[in-house]
Amino acid sequence: MRSLDEMLALSPWTRELSPAQLAQVKASIVEREFPPGALVCRKGEPSNAWVGVIDGLVKLQCVASTGKSFTLAGIPGGSWFGEGSVLKGEPRKYDVVALRASRIAFLPESTFHWLLDSSLAFNRFLLMQLNERLSYFIGTLEHERLLDLDARVAMSLVSLFNPHLYPATQFQIQISQEELGYLVGACRQRVNQALQVLQRAGLIDVDYRGVTVRDLEGLRRFAASSQ
Repeated sequence: MRSLDEMLALSPWTRELSPAQLAQVKASIVEREFPPGALVCRKGEPSNAWVGVIDGLVKLQCVASTGKSFTLAGIPGGSWFGEGSVLKGEPRKYDVVALRASRIAFLPESTFHWLLDSSLAFNRFLLMQLNERLSYFIGTLEHERLLDLDARVAMSLVSLFNPHLYPATQFQIQISQEELGYLVGACRQRVNQALQVLQRAGLIDVDYRGVTVRDLEGLRRFAASSQ
């Protein structure tokens, strides 16, 4: 399992911090472990920490009064999220749910704002992070409305390869078909059918460990051709 030090080494925003700044960041972070299905953060709670996934996989979701849920994004290990709510000091607008056993880092808002005041590199990182996040959500809305499920599964895999948002993602993705189903809003059986379509097209390999992407650009083209 990935350690906090390994996760921070993967995070682009730490690379230009001074040793003293990095030491203060490490000293302020609180680590917690969550079992599958546990609420990591609850909608409506104060956004008093920037959240990082040290190891595991979580999803951001909204739940309607009818009980129907909608997944906004899946966040794999090595990634940070929730910066917008911390910047605005607003209550969190979504639930965060662990899809598998996950270890989570909470960087207190006081340290977050201290980094804003003391690190130009951190400010540049956040500008890029917010821009990438906006592009992701615009793309997700487009895909939900225009793509069939096979193409949505393809784009869900592609989205995990954003090097800024998800710097730790490798071509062998340890994700189950059930977890992928949560991200695209489909049952495991239907996701399995979509993965078989993509495998027959030579774009991925599927085995018990997860999904290995053989042709990332091919996955993008597959999704684009379905619009």
